[in-house]
Amino acid sequence: MPRVKTGSVRRQGHKKIFKLAKGFRMTRNRLYKVANEAVLHAGQYAYNGRKERKQQMRVTWISRINAALASITDAPKYSRFIKALSDKKISLNRKIMASLATDLPETFKALVSFTTEK
Repeated sequence: MPRVKTGSVRRQGHKKIFKLAKGFRMTRNRLYKVANEAVLHAGQYAYNGRKERKQQMRVTWISRINAALASITDAPKYSRFIKALSDKKISLNRKIMASLATDLPETFKALVSFTTEK
């Protein structure tokens, strides 16, 4: 049985890492060990960033809804508005309500008046 060296397989693995590390600065795109660490960290940062983007969008939606409620006279505060929605069994998510508040303010006002009436 002849001896098999790792040459081509190792080269393919290194090329894969270097391709992912393209655009990194200094030795992070030239030295395999450093590039591999940089790619691993970059992947972790990207994963965390995807989660954080969802959190930031929720914060944005809440602030848009709150601003729209503030512009309407006799409208409740955000927390009471959300409670009124749940009491009336209206299941609209914050993304939809924020788009209503910005794009269709009359519809949003109708929703607010419906939730605040006794």
